[in-house]
Parts: sequence; structure tokens; C-alpha cells
Amino acid sequence: MKAFKALYKATFLYPWRALATIFFNILFVIFNLLSLVLFVPFLQVIFPSEEKADTIISQPKWSNEGLAGFIDYVKSYYEFFMHEMAAKDPKNALFFVCVSVVIAFFLKNLFRYLAIYHQSQLRFAVVRDYRDRLFQKSMRLPMSYFTEERKGDLMSRMNSDVNEIDLAVIAVLELLFRDPLSVLITISVLVYWSPALTLFSFILLPISALIIAAIGKSLKRTAKKGQEQLGTLYSFLDEYLGGIRIVKAFNATGKTITHFASINLHHQKLGTRALRKRDLSSPLNEFLGAVVMVMIVWYGGSIILDGKGESGFTGNEFIGFIVVFSQLLVPVQNIAKNFANLSKAKASQDRIDEILNTDEVIHDPVHPQRLNGLTTQITFEKVNFAYQQEPVLQDISFAIPKGKTVALVGESGSGKSTIADLLPRFYDPTSGQICIDGTPITSVKVHDLRNLIGVVTQESILFNDTVYANICFGQDQVKEAEVIQAAKIANAHEFIMQLENGYQTVIGERGNKLSGGQKQRISIARAVLKNPPIMILDEATSALDTESEKLVQEALENLMRNRTSLVIAHRLSTIKNADLIIVLKKGKIVETGTHQSLFELKGHYYHLSTLQGV
Repeated sequence: MKAFKALYKATFLYPWRALATIFFNILFVIFNLLSLVLFVPFLQVIFPSEEKADTIISQPKWSNEGLAGFIDYVKSYYEFFMHEMAAKDPKNALFFVCVSVVIAFFLKNLFRYLAIYHQSQLRFAVVRDYRDRLFQKSMRLPMSYFTEERKGDLMSRMNSDVNEIDLAVIAVLELLFRDPLSVLITISVLVYWSPALTLFSFILLPISALIIAAIGKSLKRTAKKGQEQLGTLYSFLDEYLGGIRIVKAFNATGKTITHFASINLHHQKLGTRALRKRDLSSPLNEFLGAVVMVMIVWYGGSIILDGKGESGFTGNEFIGFIVVFSQLLVPVQNIAKNFANLSKAKASQDRIDEILNTDEVIHDPVHPQRLNGLTTQITFEKVNFAYQQEPVLQDISFAIPKGKTVALVGESGSGKSTIADLLPRFYDPTSGQICIDGTPITSVKVHDLRNLIGVVTQESILFNDTVYANICFGQDQVKEAEVIQAAKIANAHEFIMQLENGYQTVIGERGNKLSGGQKQRISIARAVLKNPPIMILDEATSALDTESEKLVQEALENLMRNRTSLVIAHRLSTIKNADLIIVLKKGKIVETGTHQSLFELKGHYYHLSTLQGV
């Protein structure tokens, strides 16, 4: 029920489109039924009964007796009108009926198109809103979410699950406002013609409803499994297409293809099962309806042939009853189909809600404090951190004075990158606090905090856009001269000008048209342009060749000049001039000091230095 309410609410975020769709669907239902009812006078003109041929029908008089009186008056007047016309010239009466039927069919299809016209904009607007909300949420989710979950699963929810919502919008509008009304009006006409025959026709409908409900419940379970498997498939594609170089280098192409085929086959089986269950309800409902209709033909035909029919119920009206009842199956089948679509969409809605309801963890404070810059120092005060239950940092305390460079060294897994991630609040400490000028970073807005920090990572994260756009990333109203100056400081201007279109060259996905050193220098130019007072450099030269490292190291020195810097390095030669070196081992600080003092101490740092030949 909760998922259905969410779908209903999303549909009526655009009330005028929804109401227009409902309004034109109602007119479609009315003229659809009218186009069928008009066949009864058509039959009466072609096959007039002997009784009615000899009967003189007088013009009816209006009597104000409510809705029933109005319907009787309209019916009687129409019979009088048709009788008079048929008596004068049967061909004119036949022509009039034919034109009436054509007009009714034209209006029916016109209103159906107008309903679809408004519905199409509504459904895609709802899908757009869902994608917007999911993307906005994914941008606000903590880094921990992306380390624990697959990106492919998130992509699956934004693509496949949201597409199921598209079908659900149609289902909501038709299931609540069109098909039930169509069933109600059709049943009213059938009851008006023959209450006994109508009552007899509904014998098997409860059985049909129970069977379809059971199919819908089973469909929701299968659909959820199918969507989860699609997420696994997207994750596999993202992971292995991104690592295609390694797949080929290790001759793992065959195994990768086999593994993908296995995942894809499992998804195909689940998808096939879901489609079979969804599509089963319509033919099953049609078969049960056909059984009911055949029984009506036998029962009603027997009554008329035996002369026991209800007063005024003629053979022509009986044929009209059959025609109209056959059309009752269409909205009933639509209800069954829409219930199946809703069941499938509920599974998708649940998966979407899992993302939208995920705690963002990193929240802005209710009453944030101002943080305009760095004037004295950054302090880590007894900071502890754990991924779930596994401790990563224990009792970390140190300070970074303004304008100084502090380097973090240690083996892989010692907690260096975690410390760097805590400063811009990619994560929050389990206990302890980090302060800037004595102000805890949790008491200021995340946007204000990150505005003070620039980051250059080991892997250069660039986007499939121009060089200019990548350097300007996240910055507004930047002048071209400022971009060029930032590139010059980063030793990037020279190679950029040698590219095909200079600063307007598109560098491909993840910047794959550039070398590693070129990508890193553009990343540094991006940080230079931001001009933050605090810099975080995470293994910024570890993946480069000697020549590139020299250029990048020079660019980094330009970047760090007069800035407060936190540097992570495996290559200890790059941080020999740091003001303070902090040595980490298994999440704890084991040594602190300058390069010279630590080297003379002949402890853990000395051991790491000798291993690297420093």
C-alpha cells in the first residue's frame, strides 16, 4: 500500500495533466459504449420485428422522475424518432444510424488520443522526476555507500526500475479512473437491458479475480529478483569494461565471457518468468470471459427462444447485450494487466525507496557556524574511525599549522587515506573531532568546509569534456586568463596548446586521450584554479614515470606554496622537505618528526626509507 501511495502521489504532482487525462478518458469510455449501443437501432432498421412494424409509436412526454425517468425518455424518444424515419424511408434511417456510428467512433478515438497526448507528457515527467531525485540522492550519499554497494545496481534502479514506474503511471490513471468507470457504465447498460442476464454473467468473475490476484503477488516477488539480478549485470559490465586492459593482458577473455553469460542467463530466466506471469493474466481473463459469454448466449438465447424473456427484451437487444458485454472484457482485461504492472512496479518502487530513504550520514548542522578560511591550524583530536566494526584509526592526534606541510607515511592499510578522507567529511570519525581554528568541522556546512579544500588524488578523475571544462570543474564565472594561468602553474599549458583544439579539446572518458602525467597536471590545474587554503595530495605522483613525476612534482610544489597541505606518499623522496612527517602503522601514530630527525631515530620510518633507498 505504501508503494501504491508513492506512485499515486508522483502521478498527481502534475494535477492538470492528470485531470486532463482522466477527463478525456471518461469521454472516451462514454463514446466507446455509445458507438456500440448505436448498433441496436441499426439492427432494428435492418431486421424490424413484426410486432414493432405494426405498432404505432407515439411521441413520448417528458416527466421529471430523476435519472431513470430521463434515460427512459431518451430511449423512448430515440425509438420514436427512428420509427418515424424508418416508416418514411428505411434507407434514410439506415444512413442516419451509419453516420451516428461513424461520429461516435470518431469522437471516441479523438478523446482517446487527447487522453494519450496528456498522459505521455505526464508519464515522462514523472520518470524524469524519479531520475532527478535518485541522482540528487546519489550525489549526497556518503562515500561509505559506494564502497559497500555496486554502482551497477544504482544504475539499474535509475534505468530499469524507473522505467517500470512509467508503466505504473498509466496503470494508476487507468486502474483508478478509466477502467472501473468503463466497467460501471457498461454494467449499468447491461442491467438496464436485463438484470437477470447480467447477474447470471457475473458468476465466474470472482474466481477470475482471485486467480489474477495470486498471479500478481507471485509476479512482485519474481520482478524484485529480476531487478536485483539486472543490477548485478550492470555492475559486471561497469567493472569489466573498465578493466578491459587487465582482462586481455591476463588472457581472461574466455572466462569473463563465460561469467557474463552465466549472469545474463540467470537474468533472462528471471525476466522470462516475470513476463510469463504478467502476460498470463490477460489470456486467462479473456478465456474466463469467453466462457461466461458463451453461457450467456446459451442461457439468454434459450429464454428468448422459449418466449420467457423479460418484458420488452427483444432479440435485437439481446444481440446488442452480447456486443456490449464482449466489450466489458476489455476494461476487465486492462484492470488485470494494470494490476500486474502495478505489482511489478511496486517491486521497483521498493528498490527506489531503498535509495531515497538511505541515511545520508553526513548532515549539515541545524545551526551552522561560519567558517571563512584558515587562520591558525587544523587539529585532529583523539580521532577514532571504524568501517562498520573493523577499527581503522585509533587515537589519532596531531596539528597542521597554517602554511605548513604535513606528510602521512606508512604501509598500505595503515590509515593514511582514511585520515585524508575525514578532513573534507567524506566520512565522520567514530569518536574524537577534527577542528579548523578550534571550530569542529561537524558544526559548519559541508559546502563551506569543502570550499576551503582542494584535492589531487592518485587516480586523476577527469570527465568526458573539454580540457577547459575539466579545469573549471565546480567553478562559476571563471575568466579564460585565470584558466591559462592555472595551467601554467601546473606545467600543463604547453602540452594543452599542442592538442588538436587546445583548451577546447575533448579528452574522452576518464581523460583516456591523455597520458598519466598530462591527466595529473590537469588535475593540479583544477586545484590551482580553485585556489583553496588547504590542499590534500593523495599519492599524486606514485603512478607516474620519472620524467612525468618531475614535471608533476614541480607543479605540486607550485601548488603547495603558501598553502596548508596534507600529503600522502609512498615515495618518501617526495616528502623529504615536509615540515612534519607522521608515521602510521595499523591505524596508530608510531613516530612523528622531520625527515632528518626520524631518519636518525632509526625506527619505522628509517626502515621504510632504507627499503626505498632514500
